[in-house]
Amino acid sequence: MKSEKDVVIEIDDEINAKYEAGNILRKHPKETVLLSNIKGYDIPVVSGICNTREKIANSINCDVNEITEKIIEATENPIKVSNFKNLDEYVSIKADLSKLPILTHYKRDGGAYITAGVVIAKDPETGVQNASIHRMLVIGNKKLAIRLVPRNLFTYYKKAEKIGKDLEIAIAIGMDPAILLASTTSISIDEDEMEVANAFKNGELELVECEESDLKVPDADIIIEGKISVKEKVKEGPFVDLTDTYDVIRDQPVINLSTMHIKKENPMYHAILPAGFEHKLLQGLPQEPRIFKAIKNMLPTVKNVVLTEGGCCWLHAVVSINKQTQGDAKNVIMAALSAHPSLKHVVIVDEDINIFDPQDVEYAIATRVKGDDDIIIIPKARGSSLDPVALPDGTTTKIGVDATKSLGEENKFERVSLSE
Repeated sequence: MKSEKDVVIEIDDEINAKYEAGNILRKHPKETVLLSNIKGYDIPVVSGICNTREKIANSINCDVNEITEKIIEATENPIKVSNFKNLDEYVSIKADLSKLPILTHYKRDGGAYITAGVVIAKDPETGVQNASIHRMLVIGNKKLAIRLVPRNLFTYYKKAEKIGKDLEIAIAIGMDPAILLASTTSISIDEDEMEVANAFKNGELELVECEESDLKVPDADIIIEGKISVKEKVKEGPFVDLTDTYDVIRDQPVINLSTMHIKKENPMYHAILPAGFEHKLLQGLPQEPRIFKAIKNMLPTVKNVVLTEGGCCWLHAVVSINKQTQGDAKNVIMAALSAHPSLKHVVIVDEDINIFDPQDVEYAIATRVKGDDDIIIIPKARGSSLDPVALPDGTTTKIGVDATKSLGEENKFERVSLSE
């Protein structure tokens, strides 16, 4: 029997990169899809390589319930990269985005978007390298608009802006899922995501040395070199975000591209469907270790954390604990909401509840929650910019649910089907 990671749906019919490809990907939300015949292009499109927890777990050699532990281990024990290679495996040409099957996913999109591009850059002051995924809107054959949020790359950009020098970058598309996952992890600005990737790869990661800069990039099917302009900005958007709703249009920096390197053998263009499970998991799942560590500092008997798919892997969490005292769950609620400010609703459950099973979580809520005692409501709290009901000032109402058994009354909550 084939495992989930081995199953690929290959579609040979001629498919248009504008809208049609996106429509097909939406019909296969949890499958890996290969569109081998994109109209007008020689390079096929692949999507869904990270759209289930099982695929992500397979890429880092662990079980689904061990993903958080594995990410924490890699981020706390990064391994310096010592293996490098040149661009001999690539064909290098002048940058021309018209040669790539970049998809337009939805009818109101601002245009065609690169959605699985890992941007590599260096801190202009310290030289520390950063890797992160950003959406990039095609605005010309050699130009992109990049969405920057206040994280590491944004900080590098502001430093470059201050000294008046464009920021050199490389964009890597189509790579090992473990490396893609590493680029989404939450680590300090003075740490390198590729060293986390190297920990996932047991010290065997190999990076490609760029031609026009001293950037070291993941071994990807497509590598594009360029610079983020510190002076030029354009309107970016609309774009469908995690919540399956359109994000607002903003002025964002322009990337001017120079050179494109494409693998000589069997290159594929990786497309992440906006608001699909691959988008949600890659953005949300790496936040789970941060929540877990914050709770563990307060309650060492925390067992696991999941940002649920129904909550867009961003707004809803379920936390499993081994409850020690009657107030533990409420403290965990506050710790979780503080650790991930975008979190809107959090449910705390006992160890006998499978946090990856929505039906089991609902069972805990149904049988272990007394509303006036077990539900905490926090109005006017800072929320997520992605929350459609958040107020204009960025605040929302947060809810914590204690769905744990009352201590001293465990017999009342015995699950007979599990115990017999």
